[in-house]
Amino acid sequence: MVCIRCKVSGRVQGVFFRASTQREARSLGITGHAKNLPDGSVEVLACGSASAVEQLGEWLWVGPPAARVSHVDCTPIQADVSDIFTIS
Repeated sequence: MVCIRCKVSGRVQGVFFRASTQREARSLGITGHAKNLPDGSVEVLACGSASAVEQLGEWLWVGPPAARVSHVDCTPIQADVSDIFTIS
């Protein structure tokens, strides 16, 4: 299992980015969370197989149709995430 923490910037709040990320992550078997940050970006913590996490990382650059992603910064982390994917 690998984990990454990503900060997604651009038009990513108010466009169903978190809910869409949750749906995509669940379909890939990924656990973690997606939450809005005060600066208008979204933080995504994702843990799963290396290939699934890589796929989600690529998807974050696209997001849902109304999103306009300008930057995605992901870093590998050590995490023990065993709960279901959440949005907040």
